[in-house]
Amino acid sequence: MDAGGDAVAIRVLGAADLAAYRALRREAVTLAPVAFLTTPAEDAAISDAEVLRRLAEAWPSAVFGAFVGDDLVGMAGFGANEREKQRHRGTLWGVYVQPAHRGRGIARDLVRAVIEHAAQHARFLDAVVSGGNAEARALYDGLGFERYGVVPSAQFAEGAFHDDILIGLLLDRPKA
Repeated sequence: MDAGGDAVAIRVLGAADLAAYRALRREAVTLAPVAFLTTPAEDAAISDAEVLRRLAEAWPSAVFGAFVGDDLVGMAGFGANEREKQRHRGTLWGVYVQPAHRGRGIARDLVRAVIEHAAQHARFLDAVVSGGNAEARALYDGLGFERYGVVPSAQFAEGAFHDDILIGLLLDRPKA
């Protein structure tokens, strides 16, 4: 993709991306507190070993990164369900693009990468979006996600309660 003249590369993150991922995640939970359930303090308490497990050892779960040059500017995760009766479902999580790079289609490309990956491993992709996040809701609507529920007052952040909207996408490939 060409984002404002800067080439954007999307790829699965690995162990070598630990420092860049931790910095971007710290920024995300700080600048977008309603979009993430984890607080900055909770995020900082997660060990490097746990983050490395998420990045490098949890396949088919994966974290995708968007790079402009060598800089990690966005992320989106796929969580595979390990329970036998729910392996046909996966979760899209942790979508974030740095403010300076928004409006250039990077979030859409990240979510599409997760969808393509998820289609190889699941039949249904779940996600949660804050009721007040109109931009994210428009992104997911445009990619075919459908609302299937609401969790009223799901979180308390920035001095107010926020509803979570449960959304999902039926993927093309039937999975056992």
